[in-house]
Amino acid sequence: MIRRPPTIVCYICGREYGTKSISIHEPQCLKKWHNENNLLPNELRRPEPKKPEVRTITAKGFYDLDALNEAAWTSAQSQLVPCNNCGRTFLPDRLIVHQRSCKPKAAK
Repeated sequence: MIRRPPTIVCYICGREYGTKSISIHEPQCLKKWHNENNLLPNELRRPEPKKPEVRTITAKGFYDLDALNEAAWTSAQSQLVPCNNCGRTFLPDRLIVHQRSCKPKAAK
């Protein structure tokens, strides 16, 4: 059985990165998040995502990567905004594109 190297989920975008590259990725991702958030209309702007603090340490003294990744994934998913018509969730910049084609369902 081939073991994958451990990965950590970014709390901003929800993508997985290696344990060495996550510290490089997160500041860049946050900068990109700020740039994109500032371009949105005021009603779609969100507060800055906060890095979840998971203090669960295993008996060997290591962080519990599963708990850390679960908290980061939840944080990334909380950034999504629901469509008023269909209820699907999107990143705010993609919601604008989606709403161009999403029409309210006709009453039967």
